[in-house]
Amino acid sequence: MQTNTMKGKRKAYIATMRILMWVSTALTAALVVFLMGYVLYKGLPNITWQLLSTKPSYLTESIGILPDILNTVYIVLATLVIVLPLGVGAAVYLTEYAANKRIVGMIEYATETLSGIPSIIYGLVGMLLFSNNMGTCLMAGSLTLVIMNLPTIMRTTQESLKTVPQSYREGAFGLGAGKWRVIRTVVLPNCVDGVITGCILTVGRILGESAALLFTAGFAHAVNGIVDGLASPGATLTVALYVYAKEQGEFGVAFAIAAILMIMTVLINLSATLVGKYYRNRRSI
Repeated sequence: MQTNTMKGKRKAYIATMRILMWVSTALTAALVVFLMGYVLYKGLPNITWQLLSTKPSYLTESIGILPDILNTVYIVLATLVIVLPLGVGAAVYLTEYAANKRIVGMIEYATETLSGIPSIIYGLVGMLLFSNNMGTCLMAGSLTLVIMNLPTIMRTTQESLKTVPQSYREGAFGLGAGKWRVIRTVVLPNCVDGVITGCILTVGRILGESAALLFTAGFAHAVNGIVDGLASPGATLTVALYVYAKEQGEFGVAFAIAAILMIMTVLINLSATLVGKYYRNRRSI
């Protein structure tokens, strides 16, 4: 009798936990669907070709986000060009070359700490370090984003490097290859999925960043080439969203920018998933 009672309680407990998990999953999915649906419902009707292909004009009081789109592209490219070599190089050194595990642990702890610092603090530090010396410009914002995203590139690359079997390295060493040649021709090609995934996630974080750029990149809406643009102040899409919603009260334009950013974020996350799956399948062949 006691055994049957215990079994009944256990079944009731399992059923209750299962129901709670289903409810939690449903609430989370419903929240995501509602948020995406609401933003797209409010934003898509306001997206026009004129909005995407023109710049703001104070004479005709027209609004365009072409400068903001270009500034976003410029700052993404500049950040990736700097952060990728630094992050991948640091990860390779920590995983393949560093012998003192205590120092490696300290560096990894420091990078984890950097990941948890609020972005507004990065903006303040970037303003003091870069904007005061270079002026308010996209390059100052890009260097600030490099510091912000360096831990992401390092950690994803490190974890990917650790998944490469040690037998691959030993086999290459047995054939007479040197350390750097083994890393360049054996290790890195087998962990490229982690590097690309980290790169795509970095792009997603850059697209969604505004607090740090408010201090460093500025609010300008001028159309420039990439060289002049990096040396000039400019607003990215997220900064423009803040300006139009908070400062100017143009909520239709703000929702249009939010819809564009949401679509880009979904595409970036989908790309990261597909790229990672492609390289994992390729490695298993």
